[in-house]
Amino acid sequence: MNRLRKRALTVIAYLVILCVLLFIAGLSVGSSMLNPLKVVKHLVGAGNGEYGFVLYTLRLPRMLLAMLAGAALGVSGLIMQRIVRNQLGSPDIIGVTGGASFAAVFFLTYLAGSMGIAWLPVSAIAGSAAVSALIYGLAWRKGVTPVRLVLVGIGIAACTGALTMMMIVVNDEYSTMRAYLWMVGSVYGAKWSDVFALLPWVGAFIPLSLLFAKSINAMELGDESALGLGVRIQLVRLGMLAISVALSGSAVAFAGGIGFVGLIAPHVARLLAGRSFGYLVPVSALIGSMIVALADVLARTAFLPLDIPAGVFVSGIGAPFFIYLLYRNRHQ
Repeated sequence: MNRLRKRALTVIAYLVILCVLLFIAGLSVGSSMLNPLKVVKHLVGAGNGEYGFVLYTLRLPRMLLAMLAGAALGVSGLIMQRIVRNQLGSPDIIGVTGGASFAAVFFLTYLAGSMGIAWLPVSAIAGSAAVSALIYGLAWRKGVTPVRLVLVGIGIAACTGALTMMMIVVNDEYSTMRAYLWMVGSVYGAKWSDVFALLPWVGAFIPLSLLFAKSINAMELGDESALGLGVRIQLVRLGMLAISVALSGSAVAFAGGIGFVGLIAPHVARLLAGRSFGYLVPVSALIGSMIVALADVLARTAFLPLDIPAGVFVSGIGAPFFIYLLYRNRHQ
């Protein structure tokens, strides 16, 4: 146990260092290249102000929002995979983020003009929560089993996806382009208000998930074994689902429909840190942060002067990774 703990803590330490280096690199590159050493001086308050606008107005909130959204999606995916006991489980595949996308596109198409764009995050989170409640309710039959949750979730995801695409097709070009850009996922134009709005969700619900660590580890042994150990399975499953919904819904609300982060990050975390949930939470959060932040850095530098949505780069990695997982588990 001590050896596994030492390994996990070492992995976390290395990932924190990599996150810091990526953070500084992300602030340094773009349409104008900045000296990384001077960037660090600005961050610690020793700069002369020459990079002030580029750093504090344009790049810093964008990098912070990308990392917060990535951390939320990574932990949300980890929780979902543990709930359904399936390596292919993630909020976007099970249908949780599909509810957020449907609600957000509906808002952008029909309500944004009258209510104001500031209500978009509220709409996305509400849609995520409503669809999750629907999935849980339809999957309930003297309790919820992982298999029923997955099957119902995939069906609901297909329905919300079809309805979302129908709205995009039948509406005017301006509404369609705005909704499609949001669905792909991007942190372009991130503001400090977005960072401060997302921070409480990430800061509250990621630590909250750690309170369920012992119960989640026991449930890895199977429902009967967990019941024998005194775990209240349905209550734990419902609580963890609520945390996953809060994290994925808030991330999608502020960064759009960035997919596959919740699928990739937990897999990489398990390879690096083992299967203990308490260690997987921070590792998944750090890996998710790096995935979205790196995707955004590539998105705004690879095709200058164009600024490509970060979700395009994540999907470019995530889709082949999903196909690989399907192939690897084809006999299970």
